[in-house]
Amino acid sequence: MNLPAPFTAAMKSLLKDKYTSFADSLNEPSPVSVRVNDKLQLVPSACKVAWCDSGYYLDERPLFTADPLFHAGAYYVQEASSMFLQQVLEQFASPGSTVLDLSAAPGGKSTLISRFLNKKGFLVSNEIVRSRAYILSENMIKWGNDNFLVCNNAPEDFQRLPSFFDVVVVDAPCSGEGMFRKDAGAIDEWSEQNVVVCAARQKDILSGVWDTLKTDGILIYSTCTYNETENEYNVKWMEDELGAEVLHADISNFPEITATEKGCRFFPHKTRGEGFFISVVRKTSPAPRTPTGRKKSAKSPVKAEHSFHLLKNQLLDSENRELIFENNLITAIPKEHAEKVDLLRNNLKTMHYGITLAEQKGKDFIPHTSLALSKSIDIKKMITAEVDITTAIQYLSKEAIALPETAKGYVLLTYESVPIGWVKNIGSRCNNLYPAEWRIRMKIQHSTPLHWIRKV
Repeated sequence: MNLPAPFTAAMKSLLKDKYTSFADSLNEPSPVSVRVNDKLQLVPSACKVAWCDSGYYLDERPLFTADPLFHAGAYYVQEASSMFLQQVLEQFASPGSTVLDLSAAPGGKSTLISRFLNKKGFLVSNEIVRSRAYILSENMIKWGNDNFLVCNNAPEDFQRLPSFFDVVVVDAPCSGEGMFRKDAGAIDEWSEQNVVVCAARQKDILSGVWDTLKTDGILIYSTCTYNETENEYNVKWMEDELGAEVLHADISNFPEITATEKGCRFFPHKTRGEGFFISVVRKTSPAPRTPTGRKKSAKSPVKAEHSFHLLKNQLLDSENRELIFENNLITAIPKEHAEKVDLLRNNLKTMHYGITLAEQKGKDFIPHTSLALSKSIDIKKMITAEVDITTAIQYLSKEAIALPETAKGYVLLTYESVPIGWVKNIGSRCNNLYPAEWRIRMKIQHSTPLHWIRKV
């Protein structure tokens, strides 16, 4: 691998006699890893990731696009080093926390946080780039939990919500040195000047979001780069300028991880993963005195329309849901988070929240894919049809399918007992209700899905 000379010099200074091992590791294949959703009662027949109980290494990289379970949100393809976030959350946060994932797209860390919260806390997944925020929404919907909201905001927008979050996760845009093995394009984009620019932007992001963190709350800062400028020096800046207190994760069970004064480092010659840095700080400075949240009319929750509440009965634990009718969409949210969601909707550019049950078209209610993929759907109340992989791929490609042996009406399709979406069966054919923007666009000639085994 042809590395930039200034990068090589910096890494030799950082790693000293371990540099050769590091450089050699960059010529090895990049590991492939996934995290399994608890909606799936199967696990890969593969080696586990030591620091993440739902993480697995795969022997090779399959064509994920050709696996219906991938589209169903049954697992998420995520780089193994970044899964260490689970350890940090378990050591420093509680499942009842209100969490902001600031730079959340495409959704790897948000889906991990969602699993950690386990329907108890609340997650705000934010992405400043609109096109990437749509991808984030898709992946959060597919993951299937309902205690989340996806938004499309700049870091400083969260100053409208002072002292709101118990935990803020900042996986900062960086120079990408840790991705050199995985993405050769990252090498071409690297420069010493870009490192300086990234470090300055990271400080702006951190200062912009600091006020939204509660006093004694924690901020988790991570990058996929190696240099100290974007890592340790920025943590030191948080100590000096923001009054942050560095906390140290217990890594005694993971000797392959490198501890520094300001955080934890992952190097590919030591860990089975890409380059990664993560640090945890506590906010010790006082909270802002005056709330700055905007006051504007909220869209009122639906109160008593009978047809809407029949839709709510399609959910497990339906009595603990509140309904919101907005833009012809009927959405269910947990009652315990209703006030929080209302405040967030008033102050942020929200894109999705809770479980969208249906879209109203005239007198008809069209079931929404968000309901199909939700872990809260009461599947026993649905007409279902289990399909094979060929039919599943046709459906996910937005092609026509037929279910001649299935009852007419709205049918929930499943693959390996996992819901993948809706069709409207009219007898001779089915109307495919899969979202057009999610469809498989490539032509799949042959599919070899992952090898799964039943959970013990």
